[in-house]
Amino acid sequence: MVTLKSPAELDRMREAGRLVARVLEAVRAAARPGTALKELDALAADLIAEAGAESSFLGYRPAFADTPYPAVLCTSLNDVILHGVPDSTPLRDGDVLSVDFGAAVGGYHGDAARTFTVGEGDAAAHRLIEATERAYRAALPHMVPGARLGDVSHAIESAARETGYGQPEGHGGHGIGTAMHEDPHLSNTGRPGRGMRLREGLVLAIEPQLTEGGGDGWRLLADGWSVATDDGSRAAHHENTVAVTADGPLVLTEP
Repeated sequence: MVTLKSPAELDRMREAGRLVARVLEAVRAAARPGTALKELDALAADLIAEAGAESSFLGYRPAFADTPYPAVLCTSLNDVILHGVPDSTPLRDGDVLSVDFGAAVGGYHGDAARTFTVGEGDAAAHRLIEATERAYRAALPHMVPGARLGDVSHAIESAARETGYGQPEGHGGHGIGTAMHEDPHLSNTGRPGRGMRLREGLVLAIEPQLTEGGGDGWRLLADGWSVATDDGSRAAHHENTVAVTADGPLVLTEP
Protein backbone atom coordinates (compact mmCIF):
# COMPACT_ATOMS: atom_id res chain seq x y z
CA MET A 1 0.00 0.00 0.00
CA VAL A 2 1.39 3.39 -1.04
CA THR A 3 0.88 6.14 1.55
CA LEU A 4 0.98 9.87 0.85
CA LYS A 5 2.30 12.20 3.54
CA SER A 6 0.67 15.44 4.61
CA PRO A 7 2.71 18.66 4.97
CA ALA A 8 2.76 18.10 8.75
CA GLU A 9 4.11 14.58 8.25
CA LEU A 10 6.77 15.86 5.86
CA ASP A 11 7.86 18.31 8.56
CA ARG A 12 8.35 15.38 10.93
CA MET A 13 10.25 13.44 8.30
CA ARG A 14 12.41 16.51 7.70
CA GLU A 15 13.37 16.46 11.37
CA ALA A 16 14.44 12.83 11.05
CA GLY A 17 16.23 13.64 7.81
CA ARG A 18 18.25 16.43 9.35
CA LEU A 19 19.40 14.09 12.11
CA VAL A 20 20.43 11.50 9.51
CA ALA A 21 22.44 14.12 7.64
CA ARG A 22 24.19 15.29 10.83
CA VAL A 23 25.14 11.76 11.85
CA LEU A 24 26.49 10.92 8.39
CA GLU A 25 28.67 14.04 8.47
CA ALA A 26 29.98 13.12 11.93
CA VAL A 27 30.76 9.57 10.83
CA ARG A 28 32.54 10.82 7.74
CA ALA A 29 34.72 13.14 9.85
CA ALA A 30 35.61 10.25 12.18
CA ALA A 31 36.48 7.81 9.38
CA ARG A 32 40.26 8.04 9.50
CA PRO A 33 42.95 5.41 8.88
CA GLY A 34 43.09 3.06 11.87
CA THR A 35 39.50 3.65 12.98
CA ALA A 36 37.50 0.42 13.28
CA LEU A 37 34.13 0.18 11.57
CA LYS A 38 32.48 -0.69 14.89
CA GLU A 39 33.82 2.57 16.35
CA LEU A 40 31.88 4.47 13.71
CA ASP A 41 28.79 2.48 14.64
CA ALA A 42 29.26 3.34 18.32
CA LEU A 43 29.53 7.03 17.42
CA ALA A 44 26.29 6.91 15.46
CA ALA A 45 24.55 5.06 18.31
CA ASP A 46 25.63 7.75 20.78
CA LEU A 47 24.33 10.52 18.51
CA ILE A 48 20.98 8.76 18.13
CA ALA A 49 20.66 8.47 21.90
CA GLU A 50 21.58 12.13 22.44
CA ALA A 51 18.85 13.17 19.98
CA GLY A 52 16.23 10.98 21.64
CA ALA A 53 15.68 9.20 18.32
CA GLU A 54 15.50 5.55 17.31
CA SER A 55 17.62 3.56 14.89
CA SER A 56 15.84 2.43 11.73
CA PHE A 57 18.34 -0.39 11.20
CA LEU A 58 19.09 -1.97 14.58
CA GLY A 59 16.95 -5.08 14.97
CA TYR A 60 15.46 -4.79 11.49
CA ARG A 61 14.76 -8.17 9.91
CA PRO A 62 13.57 -8.37 6.29
CA ALA A 63 12.35 -11.59 4.73
CA PHE A 64 15.76 -12.58 3.32
CA ALA A 65 17.61 -12.34 6.65
CA ASP A 66 18.04 -15.17 9.15
CA THR A 67 18.80 -12.79 12.01
CA PRO A 68 17.94 -9.15 12.85
CA TYR A 69 20.41 -6.51 11.73
CA PRO A 70 22.94 -6.01 14.57
CA ALA A 71 24.02 -2.37 14.14
CA VAL A 72 22.81 1.19 13.55
CA LEU A 73 25.04 1.78 10.52
CA CYS A 74 25.71 -0.14 7.34
CA THR A 75 29.42 0.27 6.59
CA SER A 76 30.17 -1.11 3.13
CA LEU A 77 33.89 -1.19 2.44
CA ASN A 78 35.50 -1.31 -1.02
CA ASP A 79 33.85 -4.26 -2.85
CA VAL A 80 30.84 -4.36 -0.49
CA ILE A 81 27.89 -2.65 -2.18
CA LEU A 82 25.25 -2.64 0.55
CA HIS A 83 24.45 -3.72 4.11
CA GLY A 84 28.04 -4.09 5.33
CA VAL A 85 27.98 -4.98 9.05
CA PRO A 86 30.37 -2.87 11.19
CA ASP A 87 33.09 -5.01 12.77
CA SER A 88 36.65 -4.63 14.06
CA THR A 89 38.11 -4.05 10.57
CA PRO A 90 40.35 -0.95 10.70
CA LEU A 91 40.08 1.61 7.94
CA ARG A 92 43.06 2.06 5.65
CA ASP A 93 44.18 5.09 3.69
CA GLY A 94 42.50 4.99 0.28
CA ASP A 95 39.58 2.76 1.27
CA VAL A 96 36.21 3.43 -0.38
CA LEU A 97 33.56 3.46 2.34
CA SER A 98 29.78 3.66 1.91
CA VAL A 99 27.86 4.54 5.06
CA ASP A 100 24.10 3.98 5.12
CA PHE A 101 22.09 5.27 8.08
CA GLY A 102 18.47 5.59 9.09
CA ALA A 103 16.77 7.11 12.10
CA ALA A 104 13.21 7.69 13.28
CA VAL A 105 11.99 10.79 15.11
CA GLY A 106 8.45 10.73 16.44
CA GLY A 107 7.73 7.58 14.46
CA TYR A 108 8.85 8.95 11.08
CA HIS A 109 11.99 7.71 9.31
CA GLY A 110 14.79 9.26 7.29
CA ASP A 111 17.29 7.17 5.31
CA ALA A 112 20.43 8.23 3.45
CA ALA A 113 23.85 6.97 2.36
CA ARG A 114 27.13 8.58 1.41
CA THR A 115 30.28 7.15 -0.15
CA PHE A 116 33.70 8.70 0.35
CA THR A 117 37.35 7.80 0.44
CA VAL A 118 39.34 7.39 3.63
CA GLY A 119 42.15 9.88 3.21
CA GLU A 120 42.75 11.29 -0.23
CA GLY A 121 41.90 8.18 -2.25
CA ASP A 122 42.71 7.61 -5.91
CA ALA A 123 41.26 9.30 -8.97
CA ALA A 124 39.35 6.20 -10.06
CA ALA A 125 37.57 6.04 -6.70
CA HIS A 126 36.51 9.66 -6.96
CA ARG A 127 35.18 9.11 -10.49
CA LEU A 128 33.07 6.18 -9.27
CA ILE A 129 31.67 8.17 -6.35
CA GLU A 130 30.88 11.20 -8.50
CA ALA A 131 29.16 9.02 -11.12
CA THR A 132 26.93 7.51 -8.43
CA GLU A 133 26.00 10.95 -7.14
CA ARG A 134 25.19 12.06 -10.72
CA ALA A 135 22.86 9.08 -11.14
CA TYR A 136 21.02 10.19 -8.01
CA ARG A 137 20.80 13.79 -9.20
CA ALA A 138 19.48 12.65 -12.59
CA ALA A 139 16.42 11.23 -10.84
CA LEU A 140 15.45 14.41 -9.00
CA PRO A 141 13.79 16.33 -11.87
CA HIS A 142 11.33 13.45 -12.24
CA MET A 143 10.17 13.60 -8.60
CA VAL A 144 7.17 15.77 -9.49
CA PRO A 145 3.41 15.20 -9.54
CA GLY A 146 2.27 13.46 -12.72
CA ALA A 147 5.57 11.79 -13.55
CA ARG A 148 5.81 8.01 -13.60
CA LEU A 149 7.84 5.78 -11.32
CA GLY A 150 9.55 4.40 -14.43
CA ASP A 151 10.75 7.91 -15.31
CA VAL A 152 12.75 8.01 -12.06
CA SER A 153 14.17 4.53 -12.63
CA HIS A 154 15.05 5.26 -16.25
CA ALA A 155 16.87 8.45 -15.31
CA ILE A 156 19.06 6.54 -12.84
CA GLU A 157 19.76 3.78 -15.35
CA SER A 158 20.54 6.18 -18.19
CA ALA A 159 22.99 8.18 -16.11
CA ALA A 160 24.70 4.97 -14.98
CA ARG A 161 24.98 3.59 -18.51
CA GLU A 162 26.71 6.75 -19.70
CA THR A 163 29.55 6.04 -17.28
CA GLY A 164 30.14 2.38 -18.14
CA TYR A 165 29.87 1.33 -14.50
CA GLY A 166 27.77 -1.65 -13.45
CA GLN A 167 24.48 -1.66 -11.56
CA PRO A 168 23.76 -4.53 -9.13
CA GLU A 169 20.78 -6.45 -10.44
CA GLY A 170 17.57 -6.32 -8.41
CA HIS A 171 18.54 -3.53 -6.03
CA GLY A 172 16.96 -0.11 -5.74
CA GLY A 173 15.12 2.35 -3.55
CA HIS A 174 11.82 2.29 -1.69
CA GLY A 175 8.99 4.21 -0.16
CA ILE A 176 9.54 5.45 3.37
CA GLY A 177 7.51 7.05 6.16
CA THR A 178 6.26 5.50 9.39
CA ALA A 179 8.13 2.37 8.28
CA MET A 180 11.64 2.38 6.91
CA HIS A 181 10.62 0.31 3.89
CA GLU A 182 7.23 1.06 2.36
CA ASP A 183 5.70 0.61 -1.07
CA PRO A 184 6.56 1.24 -3.82
CA HIS A 185 9.84 -0.44 -4.69
CA LEU A 186 11.93 1.90 -6.84
CA SER A 187 14.06 -0.02 -9.30
CA ASN A 188 17.34 1.50 -10.44
CA THR A 189 16.49 0.40 -13.99
CA GLY A 190 13.28 0.97 -15.89
CA ARG A 191 11.37 2.31 -18.86
CA PRO A 192 10.02 5.87 -19.01
CA GLY A 193 6.29 6.38 -18.98
CA ARG A 194 5.66 3.17 -17.05
CA GLY A 195 4.57 2.47 -13.50
CA MET A 196 2.47 4.40 -11.01
CA ARG A 197 1.98 8.12 -11.31
CA LEU A 198 3.73 10.19 -8.68
CA ARG A 199 1.51 12.30 -6.45
CA GLU A 200 2.10 15.03 -3.90
CA GLY A 201 3.16 13.52 -0.59
CA LEU A 202 4.87 10.44 -2.00
CA VAL A 203 8.26 9.97 -0.33
CA LEU A 204 10.96 7.76 -1.82
CA ALA A 205 14.46 6.77 -0.77
CA ILE A 206 16.38 7.13 -4.05
CA GLU A 207 19.59 5.10 -3.93
CA PRO A 208 21.65 4.23 -7.01
CA GLN A 209 24.58 1.87 -6.56
CA LEU A 210 27.39 1.56 -9.11
CA THR A 211 30.29 -0.88 -9.40
CA GLU A 212 33.67 -0.38 -11.04
CA GLY A 213 33.69 -3.75 -12.76
CA GLY A 214 30.80 -2.91 -15.09
CA GLY A 215 28.72 -6.02 -14.34
CA ASP A 216 25.41 -6.51 -12.54
CA GLY A 217 26.33 -9.60 -10.51
CA TRP A 218 26.66 -9.70 -6.74
CA ARG A 219 27.08 -12.18 -3.89
CA LEU A 220 25.88 -12.39 -0.30
CA LEU A 221 28.73 -12.74 2.20
CA ALA A 222 28.90 -15.17 5.11
CA ASP A 223 27.45 -12.68 7.62
CA GLY A 224 24.12 -13.01 5.80
CA TRP A 225 23.85 -9.26 5.21
CA SER A 226 26.77 -7.83 3.25
CA VAL A 227 26.18 -7.65 -0.51
CA ALA A 228 29.47 -7.58 -2.45
CA THR A 229 30.45 -7.36 -6.10
CA ASP A 230 31.01 -10.79 -7.63
CA ASP A 231 34.21 -9.65 -9.37
CA GLY A 232 35.83 -7.93 -6.37
CA SER A 233 35.58 -4.46 -7.90
CA ARG A 234 34.77 -1.44 -5.75
CA ALA A 235 31.27 -0.04 -5.32
CA ALA A 236 29.60 3.24 -4.40
CA HIS A 237 26.14 4.03 -3.01
CA HIS A 238 24.39 7.40 -2.73
CA GLU A 239 20.96 7.83 -1.15
CA ASN A 240 18.57 10.51 -0.01
CA THR A 241 14.96 10.57 1.17
CA VAL A 242 13.00 12.75 -1.27
CA ALA A 243 9.38 13.94 -1.24
CA VAL A 244 7.20 14.80 -4.22
CA THR A 245 5.65 18.25 -3.69
CA ALA A 246 3.79 20.80 -5.80
CA ASP A 247 6.93 22.93 -5.71
CA GLY A 248 9.19 20.14 -6.93
CA PRO A 249 11.35 17.53 -5.22
CA LEU A 250 12.04 18.13 -1.53
CA VAL A 251 15.21 16.43 -0.26
CA LEU A 252 14.62 15.58 3.39
CA THR A 253 18.06 14.21 4.29
CA GLU A 254 20.31 17.13 3.43
CA PRO A 255 21.56 19.49 6.16
